[in-house]
Amino acid sequence: MAAAMVVMLAGEAKGQIFVANEDGNNIGEYTTSGATVNASLISGLSYPTGIALDGNGHVFVANNDKGTIGEYTTSGATVNASLITGLNSPWAIALDGRGHLFVANNNYQSTIGEYTTSGATVNAALISVNWPTGIAVDGSGHLFVEIYGNGTIAEYTTSGTIINPSLVTGLESAVALTLDGNEHLFVANVASGTVGEYTTTGETVNAALISGLEHPYGLALDADGHLFVDNYFSGTIGEYTVSGQTVNAALISGLNCPFGLAVLIPEPSSAVFLTLGLACLVEQRVSARRRLTAPS
Repeated sequence: MAAAMVVMLAGEAKGQIFVANEDGNNIGEYTTSGATVNASLISGLSYPTGIALDGNGHVFVANNDKGTIGEYTTSGATVNASLITGLNSPWAIALDGRGHLFVANNNYQSTIGEYTTSGATVNAALISVNWPTGIAVDGSGHLFVEIYGNGTIAEYTTSGTIINPSLVTGLESAVALTLDGNEHLFVANVASGTVGEYTTTGETVNAALISGLEHPYGLALDADGHLFVDNYFSGTIGEYTVSGQTVNAALISGLNCPFGLAVLIPEPSSAVFLTLGLACLVEQRVSARRRLTAPS
């Protein structure tokens, strides 16, 4: 089984969810009411993990196996299947308001690299951390990085300056991260099957806001404050409110290990891109590249 990344796109594709099925090597498209638009909108990928969207209807996809970022339109057309190359197990992607891509290289490099959406390298090793699994960017140019290796979320500027290396601590195999417009961070903990809520200043709001999940590997928020969570083992995406109420625990089903989520929330004059790219844990595989195990 593999993972999927869910992305909600506002604007021309408002109300559409894009899901990257890692084992199926494709991206499917669904409505936020759970209807299938195209279960294989983009195909021929190589273990797709992270996804990010810009404001022009372009989808950026991390191919974990090939070490590349590909660019596509939301209608499924290929713009550049190898926009960025030479990466090392890319998992998470985030976009800032300048149109810069931040990519978490999760294996041997363990870095966050910065690129333009035209594929130019700004800094291939902007930040070095121990196994990054999630990224979110706020509208003030702050970069939040989920670090699986030590169960923390660290805060940086988008220029790579560290603000707080331990903004949030005590996470349990956290592999998904997203951010709402009220400066709250939502974190998926695989080991406990929960989603926790924290402020961007590090305070705990509710460490188990949502519980009873089946290996959650991706999160996304829409403009209405609904939180979409993927469940690795059941191959589903559930919908919840930001207060933790269940709207539909199996909004979308039959997925091939849903992986991660990203959301585009429009503002009056700008857009805040909330993204996270996560890894599907494939316990049956011996490849250390994608295998995540809970800390002992």
